Amino acid sequence: MRARWFGSVLLVLLLAAPSLAQRVSDVRGTRHNLSTSGTGGTHATTGGTSEVCVFCHTPHGATQQDQGGAAMRAPLWNRRVPDGATYTPYTSSSLDAQAILDGLSAQPGGSSKLCLSCHDGTLAIGNVNVLNGNANVSIPMTGTGPGGTMPAGEGVSSGFTRFLGTDLRNDHPISVTYSSALAARDGELRPVDAAQRWPAGSGSVIGVRSPGVKPLLPLEPTGNNGAGQLQCATCHDPHVRELDPAKGNQKFLRTQRFQEATPTGAHNAAADIICLSCHDKNSGLGVWAFSAHARPDVANETYRDAAAALREFPAGTPVWKASCLNCHDTHTVQGARRLTREGTDAPLPPGNPLAAKQGGNPALEKTCYQCHTTSASAVLNSVAQVPNLESEFNLAVRMPITTAEQGGSTQEVHDIGGSFSDGSLDCSGPTNRCGADFIESRNLLAQRHAECTDCHNPHRVVKFRSFTGGAAGISGTPDAAGTHRHDETTGYTHSNIASGVLRGGFGVEPSYASTSFQSLPSGYTVKRGDPGASVDTSVSASYVTREYQICLKCHSDYGYTDNNVYPLGTRPALGRSGGTPPGSNNLTVYTNQAKEFQAPVTHRGEGTKANSGAGSNYATNNHRSWHPVMDATGRNGANAAAFRAPWGNAIGTQTMYCSDCHGSNTADNSVVPPGGEDGTPWGPHGSNNNFLLKGVWNSTVGADSRGDSGPNANGLCFKCHNPNTYANRNGSGTTGFFNGDRGNLHAYHTDKIERIRCNWCHVAVPHGWKNKALLVNLNDVGPEAGRAGNEEWRENASAQAFNQEPYYLNAKLKVRNFATSGNWVDTNCGSNNSATTFGTNGNSTANGRDWMRDVCSNPP
Repeated sequence: MRARWFGSVLLVLLLAAPSLAQRVSDVRGTRHNLSTSGTGGTHATTGGTSEVCVFCHTPHGATQQDQGGAAMRAPLWNRRVPDGATYTPYTSSSLDAQAILDGLSAQPGGSSKLCLSCHDGTLAIGNVNVLNGNANVSIPMTGTGPGGTMPAGEGVSSGFTRFLGTDLRNDHPISVTYSSALAARDGELRPVDAAQRWPAGSGSVIGVRSPGVKPLLPLEPTGNNGAGQLQCATCHDPHVRELDPAKGNQKFLRTQRFQEATPTGAHNAAADIICLSCHDKNSGLGVWAFSAHARPDVANETYRDAAAALREFPAGTPVWKASCLNCHDTHTVQGARRLTREGTDAPLPPGNPLAAKQGGNPALEKTCYQCHTTSASAVLNSVAQVPNLESEFNLAVRMPITTAEQGGSTQEVHDIGGSFSDGSLDCSGPTNRCGADFIESRNLLAQRHAECTDCHNPHRVVKFRSFTGGAAGISGTPDAAGTHRHDETTGYTHSNIASGVLRGGFGVEPSYASTSFQSLPSGYTVKRGDPGASVDTSVSASYVTREYQICLKCHSDYGYTDNNVYPLGTRPALGRSGGTPPGSNNLTVYTNQAKEFQAPVTHRGEGTKANSGAGSNYATNNHRSWHPVMDATGRNGANAAAFRAPWGNAIGTQTMYCSDCHGSNTADNSVVPPGGEDGTPWGPHGSNNNFLLKGVWNSTVGADSRGDSGPNANGLCFKCHNPNTYANRNGSGTTGFFNGDRGNLHAYHTDKIERIRCNWCHVAVPHGWKNKALLVNLNDVGPEAGRAGNEEWRENASAQAFNQEPYYLNAKLKVRNFATSGNWVDTNCGSNNSATTFGTNGNSTANGRDWMRDVCSNPP
């Protein structure tokens, strides 16, 4: 009768849980069957024992205390339990439980201690308290490690072993109190109610077991005052096995090890990977479900057989189905941080890129390189539509992504979350969500570094041109790529709206109290969080809407100290490994891009604009100038023929990205990466050109002859500006440098001098400037070159040129009076015969053509 009743109940339970219907409680059929009948690699030898339960349980003589004397609530435990004081627990700056009172226990407790009695490798697996009435028995075993302990698998310091050891820093945190306070501070955990239940009231998924409450993932009352804690048995049931072999090794998990159906914005206990039962990466809006790493119509690449076998994935597992396990492993390689899979710098055996790593130091990028690499090294069968970023970061000039490039310590600098306050940003509060939003303190940003997650939030990136998605939002059909639209056709207006791969990142928006180039931003507003259902793309939105916002958190005085003193000051120095060598273009320190790219609304268009930072004698017809990274220029009178597509479209209203100039090398006539849509990636990852540019920017950019044969190869400027207009004596186009007598004055000077250089007349860091058209003016050299006032540099010969970092590189031009565009005459140029001069040369006080003959007949 009892057997019939039990069978009926079991049938009801199986029918009630459709996804779990193939999972049964049958320890005999699992690797935990360590008896002589066990079929796993580790089991008792002949003459050992045929008893299955005895390796963990005994009806008599069970362990009541651990070796430290602490009382235990153990289920008739038949093993000694090590003293927990020997364990090194998991920790990270984004583990919010560390900042909450009684948020976690210092040492493992509950079922975790029981599991570790085998899995920490300190006790032989065959050692039990009682066997057949005999005490302290050692059962002979096969397949064990030294001393009869847990076998090493692929190596005790690898991520493919269940010899966890006593150093648990590479293992999922345990003995953590799952509370509403923890969920609120983290921001991406399921919000349990006061009774620690989720969903609230029912606790059908998360909760402490009690009469009528049987959650899928049971917390254990091992915390302070019986608070429910996450322990090993919250996620694992050591008795269950999966009946469907197609689902692969389920690792004794209580729910799915893989994503078994297309994810949605709502939690699906019957199909979602187990991680999502606690970690709400969707935040109710489908953010993770529609991300590039979770969508079946995007993440459809499959694992190579060797990589799948090592990870114990079913053959042919697609990326979307591996889900969290692509990048994370709950018991990962020793040395990795935040449970990143293979996230260390440990070398791999030559010729075997799919082997298991053995320890090493943290290297977050290595997790990404599992897929974002060459076809020969990738874990995937095809990477045709996966950007190869590892190769980009191996170019001569690159972001400082390796630990050695960040100062040479063994610890990565990048670290999100924590308890700190940076002005308007407070990461110490009870609902700060700083870890979820990948926020980093300004103190860490000041230590120059780059990691993939500095720019990209892998839980939020989407395959759309815009971060807001398409017409149907992020749930619609994905675009051909997640990078911004760059259409070189007539009628397209280029923008600076953040692309899909930047969705949900962390950035800053500068604010300004002055329009002067000489002034620093007055403050910064942090941009953070996922937009959710919002389609607001304004700069004022609370989240990142522009690419430059991500760049400026490092490339401005938000990310370092800037005393606004030139030529050197307190800004970071060039010279790190993998960076632009100091002395390139005379530069030895960084410049402040938030200061340079400022786009004052009052300085748009032409005419006289107040307080540009130029001397008061040079204010007439003058104004700030900038490349339209932050905002449009308003100068819509330019000739479209002076630009390559798409820059001739919507002149004055178009905007651009930092990554239009910064990235790996492109063809001479374009900023589009070679190889088409799935070719070389967009983005400032690496380049063979200094300053991580798509072309050469130095004192040779221009043309070596009269331009009949075209400009010098790979010049950065001419990837956007038409060289036929700027560097060819026969150029027919026009620019603002024009008059009715001589026509195109760029072409005129190219013919007269028989060559041309951009830096003779234009600023050496052409982000933005105090004068119109990015023009230098050696009559008005000011604080940007370390001059106390606005002074004239002395020159009286062609061989002389002014060099002063950061803004003057072989500069020659002196402007007496700025002209409106199209109305320049020769007497606008030349010496102003200032009362205050500097330099050791003599000084030609001529102007117009006489001055040009004196100093510009054959410039360097």
